[in-house]
Order: sequence, then structure tokens, then C-alpha cells
Amino acid sequence: MATLIEGRRIVAKIGSALLVDAETGQLRADWLRGLAEDVAWLRSLGKDVILVSSGSIALGRGLLGLGRDSLSLEQSQAAAAVGQIRLARAYEEALAAHGILTAQVLVTLEDTENRRRFLNSRATLETLLTMGAVPIVNENDSVATDEIRYGDNDRLASRVAMSVWADRLILLSDVDGFYTASPTLDPTARRFEVITEITPEIQAMAGDAASGLSRGGMVTKLAAARTAMASGCAMAITLGNVTRPLRALHDGADATWFLPAANPRIARKGWIGAMKARGRIRLDDGAIAALRDGRSLLPAGVWGVTGRFGRGDPVAICRAVDGAELGIGLIRYSSDEARKIAGHRSDEIADILGYPGRAVLIHRDDMAL
Repeated sequence: MATLIEGRRIVAKIGSALLVDAETGQLRADWLRGLAEDVAWLRSLGKDVILVSSGSIALGRGLLGLGRDSLSLEQSQAAAAVGQIRLARAYEEALAAHGILTAQVLVTLEDTENRRRFLNSRATLETLLTMGAVPIVNENDSVATDEIRYGDNDRLASRVAMSVWADRLILLSDVDGFYTASPTLDPTARRFEVITEITPEIQAMAGDAASGLSRGGMVTKLAAARTAMASGCAMAITLGNVTRPLRALHDGADATWFLPAANPRIARKGWIGAMKARGRIRLDDGAIAALRDGRSLLPAGVWGVTGRFGRGDPVAICRAVDGAELGIGLIRYSSDEARKIAGHRSDEIADILGYPGRAVLIHRDDMAL
């Protein structure tokens, strides 16, 4: 059984029903204050926390007086535009009471499927965490159309967890786990404590997403679990509608844990190591020694660059003397840029390229030696 507290980097997904009262359309401020206490508690233990939150449309429609009828795309986008401001302010105020800085990050499905946008959003999230902020991630409903929407924050949360290599993903839900059948319809339904593999039998228990017969969004939750497990992240489904849901999970609240075969670091290294290199970089002995010491690769240690590749592509890491391949890594510059800055100090990059760049050519977390 996994535990919340063993996680170093935790992503929690919050649905609209937890944040916004369905009858009044008002923010559930007391519940949010409890969540903020949970975030402050986890932060006091040295954990990184990212919140993936719904709620902008639900809040905005109330402020615009749109009622509870179904909304057109334009009305939904307008509601989101109004609600995003209110939602961000609510999180900011709740977490500021604990001395925590917040940041709003708006994404669409396109942002995680486009390589450059994915890398940019990942770099932003990593930098925010390094600087001590809590990112509040939301789908950018004010501009997204059906073609570029996730449509659910379960899968968005799993993509976020994968992008930052989180080791815990918590889906705060209206049910306390994954059951063999709907517990509201079948009193004999049994809740799984742990799932280590999503078999066809387990998938069938969730229902059929295509026919609209899925149970309580369990199809999307299983899709999220599949993504999380593949990236080495343990995922839990647990009841969110309690005063302090994350603390409750820590204290033994009912949940279903989906456990990966490996931790995020090992999963990431295996994923990178299995890639096909699109270019080669040759390093001097000093740079090779630094890499074996666990450090990142700086441009100064690069003797040569061959091949054509873009930012984020896999490149072979080779020894300059004989060309022996030592590993593979995801490079942070294009081949043209890498050739220009090869052999130069990081503080010279801006003068060479004409714009500020990243000090590191390949980060230590992005290489498998």
C-alpha cells in the first residue's frame, strides 16, 4: 500500500463540485480553507504540491447569472473568463493565509501534445516549484474549443503529474475508490484497496465511455491511472468532500491506490534510454566526469555536435576521444543553437545567440547514462 506522505512531489485534482455549491453557484470557502491547511501541512514536510483545479465555469456562470441550463460554447468561454479571476483570487487568499505564494497556469490539450509547448509548460512548473510557489493548473476554458480540450481534469492532472515526474497523484472524487460495480446500484460491490495492473476485467468494471455508460467518470480515472502508472507515479482515488481531504487520506481514509512498477526516476530513465537518438554530442573528459558525478551537462564541455534535432529531442552522449556512446539525453537546444554554444561558458550564451538561454544543455534528470 502506498502512502501520501512518502511522496516527494504531489499533484492533487479538485473537481468543480468540491469548490462550488451546485445550488447557489457560490464558492465553498470553508472547504477551500481546509484544503489550504492540507497544502500548508504538506509543504511544512518539504513536499512539492501542484493543484489541478476545475471551477472557473461553475463560478463564472453564477456571477453572470446564466443559471443551471446547459451553456453554449461561447457562454462557457465567457463564464470561464469571469470565473478564472475569481478562482485564482480564492486560491491566492486561502493559501496566502499560510504564507504560501500561488501561481496560475492555464493549459489546453494542445499544450501537452505539442512538444515545444509541453517543454515550456514543464519548465514553468519546475521553476515555480523551485521558487517555492504552488501552481494552480486549470484547463484554459476561456479559449479552448472542443478540438483542443481535455474535457476532464482527471486526464489533465495525470499529464501534469507525468510532465513534472510527480510520485503521487490524488484524485479527490465523489467516491472513495474504484469498485467492482457501482456501489449505489449494487450493495455487494467491493472496493479495491490496491490495483497494480489495469486489466481488461478492471477496465470493463468502469463501464463503456463510448456508450456513455461509464460509472461516475471511472473511465477517465482509469485513463489517468494508466498514464500515471506508466510514468512511475502512484495514484489514489479518494473522497474529496471532507474538511481536510489530503490529511484524511494520510490518516487512513478509504481509497484505491494504483501502484506503478517503478518510481518516477527509474521510469523516466528507462523511458529516455529507450529513445532513438536524433543526433550526437561529443564531450571532453571533464564533462564526462561531471556527468558521472551526477551533475548536468553544460555547453563548455561539448567538443562537437552532429545531426539535426530540435529542443527536447533525444541525442546520444558520446566520448570525444573515440566516439563511444555513454548514454542518451533530452537536449534543451536545437542542433543549430547547440553548435553555436558548444565549448562556451553558460554566461556567454546570451551574447552568442542574441537572446537569453538556459544555462544547462542537458539536465541531469533528462539523461540516462
